[in-house]
Amino acid sequence: MAGLALAATALFPTIAVGAPAKQQQTIPHRKLGGTLEVLALGLGCMVMSGIYGPPRDRQPKDRQEMIRLIHAAVDHGVTFFDTAELYGPLTNEELVGEALAPFSNRVVIATKFGYFGEPGVRPELNSRPERIKASVEGSLKRLKTDVIDLYYQHRVDPKVPIEDVAGTVKDLIQQGKVKHFGLSEPGLQAIRHAHAVQPITA
Repeated sequence: MAGLALAATALFPTIAVGAPAKQQQTIPHRKLGGTLEVLALGLGCMVMSGIYGPPRDRQPKDRQEMIRLIHAAVDHGVTFFDTAELYGPLTNEELVGEALAPFSNRVVIATKFGYFGEPGVRPELNSRPERIKASVEGSLKRLKTDVIDLYYQHRVDPKVPIEDVAGTVKDLIQQGKVKHFGLSEPGLQAIRHAHAVQPITA
């Protein structure tokens, strides 16, 4: 929690630990895609499930401690949280879902599909429409929500036309399971072709 507080006060000097709500409101916001408003300071939750960095950092952190950290972020005005089905795998979404369930009407959650692997197995790209549809159902359940605020393709899958990916997410948006579409690490052509099918928010 100290690290989170330090990061917040370094980026936004007017925000101090335990700052009152009226001060927290001075954190700037960003409009993504002209439609999704998020706080400029977000919290990426990947490392809480210990999947990145040197071996000593790859062990999952204490669950209750991470929940307290996420709650502290909310208390400090953070409303944007990032996870993915790959992180853990799966357990990070469960952690984020449990931690943010009491704040479901106050936060924006981003998660990702299309890049997945079982523990100890190298992740593989798979953005086939049927896989995306299965992924969203799992993410909704783990995140304890009825709709995903921002749904990213984790990595562009060269075996699946990006138009098919965008079309599948468009269907999910029309079904009310997803609000906004994002791409992670895409090329220029992928952005243009996907955006022509379903406007990209991030």
